Amino acid sequence: MWRLYQFPLCPFSRKVRLLMSEKGIGYELWRENPWEPSEGFWRLNAAGRTPVLEDKAKGVVLADSRAICEYFEETVDRAAMINGTAANRAEIRRLVALFDENFYGDVTAPLLHERMKKRLVLRQPPDSRTLREAMKLAHEHLEYIDWLVDTRAWLAGATMSLADLAAAAQISVADYLGGIDWTGHEQSRAWYAVFKSRPSFRPLLTERMEVIQPPVHYAQVDG
Repeated sequence: MWRLYQFPLCPFSRKVRLLMSEKGIGYELWRENPWEPSEGFWRLNAAGRTPVLEDKAKGVVLADSRAICEYFEETVDRAAMINGTAANRAEIRRLVALFDENFYGDVTAPLLHERMKKRLVLRQPPDSRTLREAMKLAHEHLEYIDWLVDTRAWLAGATMSLADLAAAAQISVADYLGGIDWTGHEQSRAWYAVFKSRPSFRPLLTERMEVIQPPVHYAQVDG
């Protein structure tokens, strides 16, 4: 059994959880707070970041969400998430990088800092200007997703892929923190609603952080 070292509002942990669930891979959760990682966790991953996967029986430790996802793509045939032609696979990887890097840097990371870390760790109020800028950039990212949904069945092409999982993982954290305004983004909202109804996604929507509660619509399938 895999042990997944993760944090509930870590979008990269969520991406791995989605992929493992879609592929039917069993795992148990082990929480690591990003502001106080344990000494044992540092020994598993010198970067000190979630997610990390460990199979003690096999002596295998995997770190970094993209490396973990690629590992399972190479070792588990079920529900391929980096699929299609070489060009298709390149497009999937491009979009995964876009959401892991750009969406995270523009939207998720600022929201986590202002609405989680400042409240739970620094005991400071959030900066309203930073929040407004993050929400503005979220709007721009959703416009791009709108375009993708208008031109493709799924974000990277004809079938669901790791690009959809990466995007949904980032959006779910931003939505939990109240950083997503769906007004004017019916295409993105409809695509995300499909994800919220998947069995792999439901456990994420039922989890709650201490003190920090999501908007009412967060767990609603059509919200």
